[in-house]
Amino acid sequence: QVQLVESGGGLVQAGGSLRLSCAASGTFFSINVMGWHRQAPGKQRELVATITSGGSTNYADSVKGRFTISRDNAKNTVYLQMNDLKPEDTAVYYCNLRSLSRVYWGQGTQVTVSS
Repeated sequence: QVQLVESGGGLVQAGGSLRLSCAASGTFFSINVMGWHRQAPGKQRELVATITSGGSTNYADSVKGRFTISRDNAKNTVYLQMNDLKPEDTAVYYCNLRSLSRVYWGQGTQVTVSS
């Protein structure tokens, strides 16, 4: 059983910053991809950023230059540093882990950006 626990969400003014964390526990292959998705009210869940266990990253165009994904493999933890936040970044942010064709999700953390 794999568990993902997110933390770090909250309310911030436009232009501010937040750092999300997601810790994975349980049994999974060391070669994997961890990432963040988000879902705003009335919209589909969308990819924000991913990072492989080797450190390769991928970002949605909407967050490039503002968000940075990183990970600590020793702690099985992935981070999302979000700078210059905009009201359109408001959403529930979900962490996920992909390993050997299986995908695991966290429970989500709310990020609200006020204008």
